[in-house]
Amino acid sequence: MPRGLALLLVAAATWAVASPAEGCNKALCASDVSKCLLQEVCQCEANHAGCPCCQECAFCLGNLWESCCECVGLCDERPASAPRSAQRSSMHNLVSPVPSLFRALMAISDNDPPVGWSILTLPVEEELRQNHADTSHLLLGPHTGLASPDTEGLNATAPPCQAIFFNECLSMSRCRAACQSVGAWRYRWFHNACCQCLGPDCRGYGGAQAQCSNCQE
Repeated sequence: MPRGLALLLVAAATWAVASPAEGCNKALCASDVSKCLLQEVCQCEANHAGCPCCQECAFCLGNLWESCCECVGLCDERPASAPRSAQRSSMHNLVSPVPSLFRALMAISDNDPPVGWSILTLPVEEELRQNHADTSHLLLGPHTGLASPDTEGLNATAPPCQAIFFNECLSMSRCRAACQSVGAWRYRWFHNACCQCLGPDCRGYGGAQAQCSNCQE
């Protein structure tokens, strides 16, 4: 067995026996946290400047992120004024978006209200006006530093951003799969497990607030 892998196995086993995090629920988290430690996706330090591994770690832990982040020392430890889980989100582009499928689902939904999700329609100017640097929302992922687009040059006839919010809570991996299945080009997973799928006419972050009807804090 390679020495590096052996050391990781020892580290994971040691964590399972004696985790230093006081708020860690070992009975709930042991198996998943050990798996993520072995994959080396939760091994960084979160501070006021950011958390370089939080997105991958959240993806690995799925819907256990909120319950188990203490076990890997990545829970937000800022004062009580820090963002609630619904005010934190991670966002990724999808590999193979299908714009025609997404638009077809939107057209069908106009006449037949969808079951299982709701639709947000947002003027593009409003979508692009979001600036998370000036709010309490913590946005993780490759789009964290997305430059603020120039809204002045937008065409007044530009189609609005349409996004899907699934009613039920989904893990990050299920959110990605669900958004892929409806042809979305980007997904945004709020850390309260609310899932948003962005359509092809969205140019930025989609909706700023978690709006999943059955997935509230």
